[in-house]
Amino acid sequence: MLDTKHKIIETATDQFMRFGVRSVTMDDIARQTGVSKKTIYQEFADKNQLVYETFQAALLQDTQMVADLPRVKDGVIEHLIGLFNYMKSRFGEVNPFVLNEIERYYPQCWQLFEDFKQEHILEKIIEVMETGKEEGYFRSEINTQITAKLRVEQMMISFDPIKFPPSKYNMVDLQLEIFEQFLYGIFTEKGRAAYLKQKLSQA
Repeated sequence: MLDTKHKIIETATDQFMRFGVRSVTMDDIARQTGVSKKTIYQEFADKNQLVYETFQAALLQDTQMVADLPRVKDGVIEHLIGLFNYMKSRFGEVNPFVLNEIERYYPQCWQLFEDFKQEHILEKIIEVMETGKEEGYFRSEINTQITAKLRVEQMMISFDPIKFPPSKYNMVDLQLEIFEQFLYGIFTEKGRAAYLKQKLSQA
């Protein structure tokens, strides 16, 4: 059974992801959690602290979920398919304005995310690419460092509401389209064939 603080964080995560950070009030979270606002303030000094701890918990969850995917050393293609399926479920829950709000109004949270990108996302992409090149799935001439950084920027651009207005673009479809366009740009024929075969086997 969740303790009160964890229940509040769980509720806040759901509300922020669905409706955005700025539009959700402490009253909303208290009502959805089934506790008084006073109880929330006994656990968190203010909304800034709640947002920080909620965002931190979400990043830890993402780290664990990616760690639970098929390991790169056990199969690059299997890992990519696992990542594809993870993205389908994960990005379906995210309000596209959330990261934009975090960057503009919650600098401490944004720094958490910047660290997460460098220490987890970028490192994982580099690992996948190096292993994929060694096994002949990715083109050997590709500069891994540059391409990995480009991949991170690809992921981020989808959250730009100016370039990709949420009214016109579904976040899941957008992320998966960008992901597969990236893969097809670096696959060898062997990699492309193995990826499509594995993907079709799970359809």
